[in-house]
Amino acid sequence: MTTDRRARTLPKAVLFDMDDTIFDHALTCRRALAQLWRTDSRFRSRRLEEIWREYSRLLELVQPDVASGRVTVQQARVERFRQLALYCGTGVTPEQAAGLSAAYRAQYQRLRRTVPGVRRVLERLQGRTTLGVVTNNEVAEQEEKLDHFQLRSLINFMIVSAGVGVAKPDTGIFQIALERADARPEEAVMIGDSWKSDIVGARNAGIRPVWFNRFHLPAPDPWPVRQLTSFRSPVETEAALVSDGGELPTER
Repeated sequence: MTTDRRARTLPKAVLFDMDDTIFDHALTCRRALAQLWRTDSRFRSRRLEEIWREYSRLLELVQPDVASGRVTVQQARVERFRQLALYCGTGVTPEQAAGLSAAYRAQYQRLRRTVPGVRRVLERLQGRTTLGVVTNNEVAEQEEKLDHFQLRSLINFMIVSAGVGVAKPDTGIFQIALERADARPEEAVMIGDSWKSDIVGARNAGIRPVWFNRFHLPAPDPWPVRQLTSFRSPVETEAALVSDGGELPTER
């Protein structure tokens, strides 16, 4: 199969989520929490896995307030650790919660990494389709990740919820991305880990979604959605992007 033929099978635009699709938030978060759990006895009344699940719940709970601007990212981080301490049976002052948040954040920044294989995927697709990132978060936070991981040269654009005033799963943010990519909905594919934000959001915008399901979760809805469980094979990733029935691309 020739390179030209393979290029024609790709969608005009491929959109990626950032956190837990490009950036390995889950592993980084677990490692940072583990450091806090080992060094601060206030958290050891709970198992580490319980703390991870509660932290994830609190993170998801506050996301709409951060996206709407009702609370700042820093306020959300401090409040999250105040509630996490309460979950572990310890009340903390706002100052103590801020200290816990800062200690966690330092470890989080130190331990972060990309999802295994994603750089090779981006390198393989670069120049053969328009590559975009569509993500919820603060602009500075997501821009810094691109720079830290030296990924900026591999993508064409990034749309961040705080920068455009609308967050996934709202179709508005996907429409903005399509405009930037100069693509119609049927000419684009969205890859993301969040069923609600990425899969439902893209589907409602008329974009074909690919679920990055590396934790092998059951699908919340019985839709026929293509899945990827890793990016370790760029060929398999590309095959999930081409239209149904397309030939399997060859390695290059």
